[in-house]
Amino acid sequence: MDESEVLRIDLGGLDALLKNLKEMEYKLIGPKVSGSAILYEEISSIDDLPRGRGDEQAPGRYRLRDRGDQMLFGYTSALYSWRRFLHPPMREIYAARRTKRGDFELEPKEIEVEKLALIGVRACELKALKLLDKVFLQEEYLDPYYNALRKNSFIIAVNCIDPGGTCFCTTMKTGPRVDDGYDLALTEIIQDGDHYFILEVGSDAGSEAVKEIPSREALESEKELAERLVRGAETAMKKRFDLERVKEALEKRLKDPMWDEIVKECLMCGNCTQVCPTCFCTTTEDYTDLRGEKAWRIRRWDSCVTLDFSYIVGGPVRESPSARYRHWLMHKFANWVEQFGEFGCVGCGRCITWCPVGIDITEIISKVMEAESG
Repeated sequence: MDESEVLRIDLGGLDALLKNLKEMEYKLIGPKVSGSAILYEEISSIDDLPRGRGDEQAPGRYRLRDRGDQMLFGYTSALYSWRRFLHPPMREIYAARRTKRGDFELEPKEIEVEKLALIGVRACELKALKLLDKVFLQEEYLDPYYNALRKNSFIIAVNCIDPGGTCFCTTMKTGPRVDDGYDLALTEIIQDGDHYFILEVGSDAGSEAVKEIPSREALESEKELAERLVRGAETAMKKRFDLERVKEALEKRLKDPMWDEIVKECLMCGNCTQVCPTCFCTTTEDYTDLRGEKAWRIRRWDSCVTLDFSYIVGGPVRESPSARYRHWLMHKFANWVEQFGEFGCVGCGRCITWCPVGIDITEIISKVMEAESG
């Protein structure tokens, strides 16, 4: 930590920070209780944050719970990830209109970008955004829409101090502490009736945002407490496996009949890919109006576990459920390393929590490695 950029703020300071961001014309997106879950939605102040609400997560299970305190960021993770704000589930690419001459004219979709302040980004989720950068910001294949949204986003990260039952970010080396890539980072502390945040500034934009908000320089004892809380989260995480052996073990078991057994309960519903913060598969669809005067091309999220995803003339490339599930897992833990030099999973645990039948990828990976070593 840079000693000059570590501050202590209270609830009033956090609310003043959000007001500053609104005055800087940012749309605030943060955690909010919606129905029976915590979602990332538009907020206006700290009153919209899930004060005193946490969550219980296990394979195939999610429940809100009362924490018995006033923590604002005391939950593990929201249902869906920040991906949906920078890589929306659906967007129009362009439209085409029939002219009086009988041909058509293209109507490119203008890129209209809001300035987004993403509030409450966990370490694993921040890593997921960095992985999506590798997909969408490659010079040769730059996605202009993602690029514009990413450049106009402001990130307030929050260090984890209370991991959930499906988290395994320590194994993936993506958390629970936020290291870089943020404008501001918070560690929330409640001790002896005192509720405050240790705030770390990570960018010039972050320095600008905290100007004139109520704050003071954090004491050494306060910074040490924040570090202890984050280290406690690391040791509290139960799901672990040997990451160094994963890629080799999976590659050696590509044609193993064990895959048929592994996916016996899988519904091929695609929940895992929809909640995953790093999945980026899309498809394009064309629509016309009833009179045939106008057509639209739409890009929307897709899933590699569906039968149609690999369909070509003659049939799907990956016809069996085991082939499709193996492809998804291999991409996260082996092929992504070949493409981008690192794993495509960040250990957030969403795919485990939101699987209707409770399939746990950490257990599957452990089985594959046991079979390889055995």
